[in-house]
Amino acid sequence: MKIAIVGTGYVGLVTGTCFAEMGTEVCCVDIDKNKIERLKNGIIPIYEPGLEELVHKNYKNGRLKFTTELTEILDNVEVLFSAVGTPPDEDGSADLRYVLDVARTVGKNMKKYILVVTKSTVPVGTAEKVRGVILEEQAKRGVSIDFDIASNPEFLKEGAAVKDFMNPDRVVVGIESERAQKLMTKLYRPFLLNNFPVIFMDVPSAEMTKYAANAMLATRISFMNEIANLCEVTGADVNMVRKGIGADARIGRSFLYAGCGYGGSCFPKDVKALIKTAADNGRPMRILQAVEEVNQVQKHILFRKLSDYYNGDLKGKRIALWGLAFKPETDDMREAPALTVVEDLLNAGCSVCAYDPVAIPESKHRLGDAISYANDIYDAVNQADALLLVTEWKEFRLPTWSDVKAKMRTPLLIDGRNIYDPAELRELGFIYKCIGK
Repeated sequence: MKIAIVGTGYVGLVTGTCFAEMGTEVCCVDIDKNKIERLKNGIIPIYEPGLEELVHKNYKNGRLKFTTELTEILDNVEVLFSAVGTPPDEDGSADLRYVLDVARTVGKNMKKYILVVTKSTVPVGTAEKVRGVILEEQAKRGVSIDFDIASNPEFLKEGAAVKDFMNPDRVVVGIESERAQKLMTKLYRPFLLNNFPVIFMDVPSAEMTKYAANAMLATRISFMNEIANLCEVTGADVNMVRKGIGADARIGRSFLYAGCGYGGSCFPKDVKALIKTAADNGRPMRILQAVEEVNQVQKHILFRKLSDYYNGDLKGKRIALWGLAFKPETDDMREAPALTVVEDLLNAGCSVCAYDPVAIPESKHRLGDAISYANDIYDAVNQADALLLVTEWKEFRLPTWSDVKAKMRTPLLIDGRNIYDPAELRELGFIYKCIGK
C-alpha cells in the first residue's frame, strides 16, 4: 500500500515513519527544502526517543521517502494524510491555511480517486472545508473526480510517540463512505491483528474527539492544581488526596499530579481552539475557560514561592533551573512553564542558570543569551540562591544531594513536580518547598 504524508513535523514524521515500519510504502512531503535534504541525510528535526533509528532503517530499505513535490507523487498513492501545522491565531482559533493549501493542491492536480485524511488537529467542520476547496479546484479545471475525506486525529504523547503509535489505546477514524472505511481498515490491519481498537465514526465526531480528549486531560491537571493550592492552606497533602481519589475506578490515577502547569504543542492550543469553537457556536465553555485561567496562574507558582521566601527581595539572586522542556523526553518548549518562570525571574532582577538534557538548543533559540546554561545539574547550582525543579527528567531524581548543597549559597529547593521526599531533603539540610503540601 502506498500513502503520502504532507508535513514532516512532529505528527507527520512519526506517523509516516511508523506506517513504514509496518510495511507501508510512505512518501513524506514538506515544502521546506532544507528539512527534506536533512531528513534524507539522516538528520532528524525533533527529539523523540526511538524515532531516529526507525527513520534511518526505513529510509535505507526504501519504504520511507522524502520529497518537496506533492504533485509528482499524487497519482501513485491511495491515501494522503494532511499533517501540516495548525498554529493558533490571536483569537485562539486554529489557523487552517496550511490544511486548505494541501486541499487546494490536491484539487488542482488529482487525476484519480484518492482518500484525503486530516491528521492535523482541526476544529469540527474542517473536513467539509477541505471537501469544498477540492471541489472548487476541480470545478475550475472542468473535471469531476471521485474522492473521499476522512479524519484520523493523532493521540501521541511527546516523549512516547513511537510507542503510542505502535501500541495505541485506540485509533479514531472518521469516515463518510464504505470505500474510505475499507481503505483505512486495510491501512490499520497490522494494528487490528494485535487487537488494538480502531473506532470508526462520522467525521465531525472524530474531529471533536481529539479536542475533547485533550481538554479533559487539561481539565484534570488544572483541577488537581486547584486542589493542591487548597491543600497548602488547609494542611492537607495533595499526594495523599491523589492516591485516595485515584483509587476510585470511576476516576482513575492518570493526570492527577499537581505541578507548575501544563504546556506543549497540544493542550494549550487545543483548549483555546475548543473555547473559540464553542463561542462561535453560541455555547461558551465555562469550565474550559477556568481550566485555561488556572493553568496560566499556576505557571507563576514557583516564582511566588521563591519571592515569598525572600520577602520579594530577589534582585541580584542567582537561581538555578533544572528542566526547560515542557515535559521529559522531548525538547519541545512551546508554552513550557519554564518560559514563564524565566520571565518572572528576569523581571525581578535575578540571574538564571539552567540545565536540561536535550532542550538547551531550543532554549537558546527562544531566549538567546538572557540566561546562562550549565553542563550538568551540579554546574547549574553553583553559587545558587535557590534551585527550581521545573521538568521531572529521570536524571534529576537521585542526585548526590551533598554535592548539590555544598555548591549552593542557600540550600533552597522548590520542587515544581513533587518528585522528592520532603523529610529526606529537610534532614539533609535543605529548605524544601513543593506543590500542595
